[in-house]
Amino acid sequence: MTQHPTAEERRPANDGPKAAARNRAALIAAAREVYAEHGLDAPLSGIARRAGVGQGVLYRHFPDRAALADAVLEENVREVEQAAAAAGATLAGVLGVLTWHLTESAAFIGLLHADRTEDRTEDRTDGVHAHASALSERVARSLRGHLTDGHRLGGADDLMLAVAMVSGAVTGPTRAERERRALAAWRLLGVEVGAVRPFAG
Repeated sequence: MTQHPTAEERRPANDGPKAAARNRAALIAAAREVYAEHGLDAPLSGIARRAGVGQGVLYRHFPDRAALADAVLEENVREVEQAAAAAGATLAGVLGVLTWHLTESAAFIGLLHADRTEDRTEDRTDGVHAHASALSERVARSLRGHLTDGHRLGGADDLMLAVAMVSGAVTGPTRAERERRALAAWRLLGVEVGAVRPFAG
């Protein structure tokens, strides 16, 4: 007599916390890609689809648009910090990681300009840049830690002003074009930049 599996046996294994962590990482990666293509106003449904999860899963991790955008920006900043803290790190190397994020993420560029924007309206409800100033300062601190005495960007605001100027040049329809323009901008500023790539750990 053939025995059919019970409903309990047919149910796929539940990895619990491991699955949740994978889903969260997939959502952040998908959001970074979608934001780069369509900006911060991209529909959340498209991000969930890109991550291969349902919208319910997205909302369990990120209750609103602001929470997801903040998670993406936090991840970008953390990678810059990790690059800066790595053994043998140099300013050129950290700038390479920072430049990679600039070419990948319009949201990240917005973050680095957030504390300089004039759009500080009281009724702003999306909260996307609620802690942008603190995140931007973390990026600045990571970079300043590798400035040598007498560096051309050693002035009080020179470093982040240079980053803002380069980020303004990061335009173009393809990632390769955005990287080319970013590197050209650094070159015009007389600043050496290492390989443009994500932090590999």
